[in-house]
Formats: sequence, C-alpha cells, structure tokens
Amino acid sequence: MAVSSSNIQSQLLTILDMVRYGASQFNQADLFFGHGTDNAWDEAVSLTMFALHLERDLFERAKMATLLEEEKASVLALFEQRVTSHKPAAYLINQAQFAGLSFYVDERVLVPRSPIAELIHNKFSPEFNQDRAPHRILDLCTGSGCIAIACAYAFPLAEVDAVDISIDALDVAQINIEGHGLEAQVIPIQSDVFSNLDGFKYDLIVTNPPYVDQEDVESLPDEYLHEPEIGLGSGSDGLDITRKILAQAAEHLNDDGVLICEVGNSQIHVESAYPEVTFTWLTFEHGGHGVFKLTKAELDKYQDIFNQRIVKEA
Repeated sequence: MAVSSSNIQSQLLTILDMVRYGASQFNQADLFFGHGTDNAWDEAVSLTMFALHLERDLFERAKMATLLEEEKASVLALFEQRVTSHKPAAYLINQAQFAGLSFYVDERVLVPRSPIAELIHNKFSPEFNQDRAPHRILDLCTGSGCIAIACAYAFPLAEVDAVDISIDALDVAQINIEGHGLEAQVIPIQSDVFSNLDGFKYDLIVTNPPYVDQEDVESLPDEYLHEPEIGLGSGSDGLDITRKILAQAAEHLNDDGVLICEVGNSQIHVESAYPEVTFTWLTFEHGGHGVFKLTKAELDKYQDIFNQRIVKEA
C-alpha cells in the first residue's frame, strides 16, 4: 500500500479527507482496534489530529480545514506506520486516555483500557462515599500508573501506592506521576505481587493483573504482540497471579477494606476454580466485564480455600 504516493496526497485536501482515507485503509488492512478506539474512523481521527498537533476534540470544528502538503505527508506517514506495523496507535503517538486523563505509554506497558475507569469515576460507590473515603489505596500491577493516578484524582487526600514487578513499567509510571504532578501522593514500588509490601495495609486494593489464558494468548491479534507479554498471560487458565492475590490480599486490607480485581474473559476460570466462593461481579454502564469485588470479611471467610488453591495449583 503506497499511502504516501504524491498522486494520492494531491487528492486529499481537508482533515476530513484524510480521516476518511485513513479509515478506509485501516479497514482494508483488517487492523484490530481495542487499544483506545474500537473502530477505524476514530483511530484515523486520533492519528490525524495528533500529526497536526491539534487536540482530538477539535476535529468537528476543524474537519473542513485545508492542509499543507507537509501536513498531509505527516498524516500519511503515520497511517502507513499503523498499517505496516500493526502497532497500536497509542504506541505510535505515545499517548493514551484513561478515566478522562492523558497518559504517556510505550511498549514497556499495556495500553490502558480497563473498565475500572468507570468505577474510579464513580469513586467506588457504594463501597465508599463522602463519609467514608479510602485513606490508603494500592494499585497492584500498575503498569503505566493510570489506575493509581486516576484514584489519586478521585481521592485527593488518599495515599496511593503504584506497585509492579516490572522496573520498566515503573519507569513509565514515574513519567506519568511526574506529568500529573503527583509525586507526593502516588508512590511507585517494585514488588512481585505483595512480596515487598510486608506490614502495608490498605482501605482499597485495585488490581488489573495479567489474566489472559494460554489459548487466548496464542490467538491474540498482531496488535497485542507489541505489548509486554508479562502484562498479558498468566498461566494456562490465566489465573496464576490472581490466585496469589486472592490468597494474600486479606493480610493487606484494613478491617473494612475492599479488593477490586479485573480478570476479563477469565471470569469463567475464576468461577470454575472457586465454585464455593461467592464473588460479586460488577456491572458497567459503558461496557466491560470480568471485574469482581471481595471485602476483607469475605476474603477472611474463604481464606482456607484461597490458600489451598495456591498451594495445589501454583
């Protein structure tokens, strides 16, 4: 596909022309969308506006603007990168949106896309409210730090720990912490699950751990191959890390504390592995599934089961 040919470039006049052309090329190339956008049109808008150094929200106002030749070349070059590399657009522009906030991302971290953003927007109601806000929050498997930072905005008086096993991921999280001016509130910590958190207790633990089972890992679209494998797969059923979290979370929660954990499509494996446990599966107005809630009391109630499963199946 010679998207940068002078003949094509000369026929594309406006921002709208570029977006239409890009969307058509993306559909023809059978790209996968799921890293910030879910369709070719929105992806083309994002890449076009980035190449033009304009805010995405300005598209409707600026769409009929005529482009300079060098501007067209910049947009088309970005389109060609997307088509030939199958690299998620967020990595091409080093930018992703989560919970209404902008974050730096690159191939050291997953592209933010968790439905937990909706829970943060709602300040984890009804578990927490104006009379009972969390004072200490743990974002376990923080990656880019997006959940930790969004929680810091939602609860400005809370202390937030952003924990990950990957130093590379924590380096990206630090970029975002500094970018949002939250160095005093959000603290990055290197830890394999809870291994370096002895004695730390929280009112709220939020975690989006790796949870893709082996079958799904082997059939993921090419776009996912650009993401760090350590952030995706977690054993044959996707629950290796989740088992550790379930067995160890109660020890790190205060008496009225709550665990929120995303397991996505591996919800079916959770229900199969723990048939005796009553998980509260959360629902979302804006799409998303596979996120459960357990209170400190519920974790204590099932502690023996969680311990048995981690020993038996680890």
